[in-house]
Amino acid sequence: MRDLYGILGVPRNAFADDLKKAHRKLAREYHPDRNPDDAAAEERFKEVQAAYDVLGDPEKRKAYDAGGFRPGMGGPGVGSFGDFDFGDLSDLFGGLFGRGQGRASGGPSPARGRDLETSVTLSFEDSLRGITVKVPVEVEVGCGLCGGSGAAAGTAPVPCLQCQGRGVVSENQGPFALSSPCPRCRGGGIIIENPCAQCHGSGRESQTKRYQVKIPAGAKDGTTIRLPGRGEAGHAGGPPGDLYVVARVADSPLFERRGADLLVEVPVTFAEAVLGTNVDVPTPDGRVSLKIPEGTEDGRLLRIKGQGAPQLNGSGRGDLLARIRLTVPQKLTKPEREAIENLRKVSRENPRARFAP
Repeated sequence: MRDLYGILGVPRNAFADDLKKAHRKLAREYHPDRNPDDAAAEERFKEVQAAYDVLGDPEKRKAYDAGGFRPGMGGPGVGSFGDFDFGDLSDLFGGLFGRGQGRASGGPSPARGRDLETSVTLSFEDSLRGITVKVPVEVEVGCGLCGGSGAAAGTAPVPCLQCQGRGVVSENQGPFALSSPCPRCRGGGIIIENPCAQCHGSGRESQTKRYQVKIPAGAKDGTTIRLPGRGEAGHAGGPPGDLYVVARVADSPLFERRGADLLVEVPVTFAEAVLGTNVDVPTPDGRVSLKIPEGTEDGRLLRIKGQGAPQLNGSGRGDLLARIRLTVPQKLTKPEREAIENLRKVSRENPRARFAP
């Protein structure tokens, strides 16, 4: 059998709280209520429970660390912790999933509903200024016909006779009394003899709901908004899950997003770059004037403060980064050609001077 620490995915020096967190996470993940008809998940669930029954008890853990005991191993001197009483894992099941007294009365244990995720596509402009949208979400809710019981009208679920409504049965394995999900009720603790015609005994039905979601100004592609309690309904009175809405932002033909800064390319002529000028450049709120200094080179970045995207934390806005792009005319008029030829004649610059031998 695998190392107990490896089963829970924790190091051997893990603190008690780390063991508890790892156990709860794995127990919920592989619980039979979430994995019906999955034999592998059921075996993994039992393995996790057995591992935590040892490591979660300080005395049992101490003995395990000292002797390297693994549950279920046979042979002389192996598989025993002396006088330790490992008890029945049904106590552990009851503490985690409410299977104790609640199961005895034939009621299923409360379980939190699943979290859901959906996405909404926004234009670049809407992502900058913020917008409220409606998103459709298909969720599972309690069946409207049977009220979520899963039983037909006039009937009710009955406690499982095999496990007496506890949802688990015990199996002796040497010093252990291991608990596993009841095979008859699949861990539910109840049997539905007359299933509801609408939900076929599941107690659930699909429904499309529409929720209003406020997308904050400055949202980026991948920004996620959480709507508490808007996921699937809980089971047996458990709390609902949450809904996560992911913003998908369309590209802009003008701007490139860099965090809260926006990059825009600004074409200028050779004469404008050499002599300097003022040009109008676009921003999310309209055009502003930008000064191009004399001798500006191609690719230079000029910053315009406070003209970028809103910060998601509400602390102002980013900047607009103007990248200068020098344009080269493809066709010249006669006067233009003459002017450039005259410039070449009088020019003192030799850009390839460093190539000289």
